[in-house]
Amino acid sequence: MERRKIEVSGGCQCGAVRYHATEMLDNSHICHCRMCQKAVGNIFAALVAAPREAITWTRGAPTRFRSSGHVDRGFCAQCGTPLFYEDLSTDRVNFTIGSLDHPELFPPGANTGTEGMVPWFQTLLTIENGGVTEQPGREDWWSGIRATNHQHPDHDTATWPPK
Repeated sequence: MERRKIEVSGGCQCGAVRYHATEMLDNSHICHCRMCQKAVGNIFAALVAAPREAITWTRGAPTRFRSSGHVDRGFCAQCGTPLFYEDLSTDRVNFTIGSLDHPELFPPGANTGTEGMVPWFQTLLTIENGGVTEQPGREDWWSGIRATNHQHPDHDTATWPPK
């Protein structure tokens, strides 16, 4: 597995836990196993690893759940954001790609754990863009969410939440 000299940052939705990595590995992948589905509350986990020695926790610390004999799952105890999968027998931590500040830099190169893949996964790209997901006439509701959201921005901040 090749190392990429690229610096990345990421963290949880509320900003209580932030991390920085000075190197990444080239193992971007989607895991469909049932354990990953449960860990991220979705039909797959999109993951990419950093060497353990290249990682610094820059704000707070993740809470860990031992999901099997040698695997920890990390998440934010305040907002619940899934942050990583860590096989304790290796020298790397697999971050959830969605927790990175720039997830677009890590397109998945493989599907793993395909025994758990939901049967309709392959049809996702056939869904039309722009389908109805919001009820008409709820513009005030959506603008209220935008005006009051507490989501941490996709970059490091000196303090959070803002005063």
